[in-house]
Amino acid sequence: MKLEIKSKENPKLEQRLMSDGRISLYLEYYMGRTSEPVLDEYGEPQLYESGRMKGMPKYKITHIRKKENLGLYLIAKPRLPLEKQQNKETLKLAERIRFEREQELKEKKDGFRLQREQRVNFLDYFQNYISNYTKKDIRMVQIALNRFRDFLKETPEYSKFQNKIEPQQISKDMILDFTEYLQSRSRGEGAKSIYNRFKKVVNYAVEHKIMPNNPCKGITITIDEQILRKDILSEDEISTLIATHYTGENVNIRRAFIFCLYCGLRFCDVKDLTFGDVDYSKGLLKFEQSKTKGHSANSGVIIPLNSGLLRLIGEPAEGQTADSLIFPLPSYEMCLKAVKRWVARAGINKHISWHCARHSFAVNILNNGANIKTVASLLGHSGLRYTERYTRAVDKLKEEAINSLPSLDNANF
Repeated sequence: MKLEIKSKENPKLEQRLMSDGRISLYLEYYMGRTSEPVLDEYGEPQLYESGRMKGMPKYKITHIRKKENLGLYLIAKPRLPLEKQQNKETLKLAERIRFEREQELKEKKDGFRLQREQRVNFLDYFQNYISNYTKKDIRMVQIALNRFRDFLKETPEYSKFQNKIEPQQISKDMILDFTEYLQSRSRGEGAKSIYNRFKKVVNYAVEHKIMPNNPCKGITITIDEQILRKDILSEDEISTLIATHYTGENVNIRRAFIFCLYCGLRFCDVKDLTFGDVDYSKGLLKFEQSKTKGHSANSGVIIPLNSGLLRLIGEPAEGQTADSLIFPLPSYEMCLKAVKRWVARAGINKHISWHCARHSFAVNILNNGANIKTVASLLGHSGLRYTERYTRAVDKLKEEAINSLPSLDNANF
C-alpha cells in the first residue's frame, strides 16, 4: 500500500449550512491517498484488458480526509451592518486558525517549522466566542470579558494591552493579578463565578491551539461555599416590599419577584414558567430547572401552591394557551433595575439582587422550622451540601441548637 501526499493548501476552510440556519465553519485536512492493487477472485492482481494501460495492474485509489469543527458560525443571511461585520471577523479568525494548522502540518511532515506569527487579538477572540455561545450563562461570560478589559485598562502594568493582547502575552503572573482584581471588585461568589467563565474561554483557546499554554492552570479562586454572602429579606421586609407601590412599576416583574420570594425560584426558571406547568386541581407547580436540566436526575421540582400563590399566578386569559408565559418579563438587566428601584422605594437599605429572593425563601422557611431535606427538595438541590449554608444564616436555629443543651442555670461550678 502506497501513501501519497498532495501539495496544496491544507487544511481547507469549508462551510456547512446547519438546520438552525447558521453556517458552521470547519477545516478539512487532506491526509494523502492510498493505492492498493485490485485483486480477482483468486487473489491475483486484475489487469487492464485494453487501452494504453493494457496489461498493467489495476489500482484502487482511496483519498484520506479528516474534518475539524472550529465551533465558529456565520449568519447565513446577514442584513444589519453589525451582522456583516460579525461575519467578517469570524471568517478572519477562522482563516488565522487554518494558517496555524497548516504550519503544524508542515512541521510534522516536512521536518521544518515556519516562523509562527500569532496575531490573534485575544479580546476579539473572546468576543467572537460569546457571539457563537448558546448556553444560558452567556451574560456571565460577557461579564468575564468586560472585567478582563477593565483589569487591563485599570492596571498600569497591563494598560498597554487594553485594546489588543495576543494569547501568548497572557502569563500566570497576569492571571494571578486578575484574580486579585476580581476579588476586589465582586462580592461573595461573584469573583469565582466570573473567573470560571474566563477559564472556560481560555480552555477553549488552548484546545483549539490559539493559546500555546494554559496560564490559568493551578490558579483558583477559593471561597467558603457554606457562607451565605448575599443579603436576604426578612419576613417583615417582604411584607413592606409587597405593600410598596410606585408610579410606572412593571406588574409582571413585581408578581414574578414575589413568587420567587415565596417559592425560591431562580430568575432563569421563573421567566420560563408556563400555565402548563401548573396543576390547578392539585395545587402543584411542576417544572425542570434550567441550570441542571439534562445534567442531573434531580432537575425536576414540585412545589405545592396555596390559594395565595394560585391567585398570584392567575389563569390563562382569553387567547392564551398552556404554552403561554405566566410572567412575561423583559431582560434580566431591566428586571434587576426594577427590583432595586422597588427595594429603595420601600426604604430597605440592602443590596438585593433577583437571586436574593431564592436565598430569602430558604432562610425564612428554615427559620420557621422547615426540615432541611424539605428545603433542599423545594430548591431542587440534589443533596444537602448547598442547602446547609442557609442554616448558618438562621440565627433562630443557632439559638435553638444552643438552648437544646442541658441548662446551666442551677449548675455548681
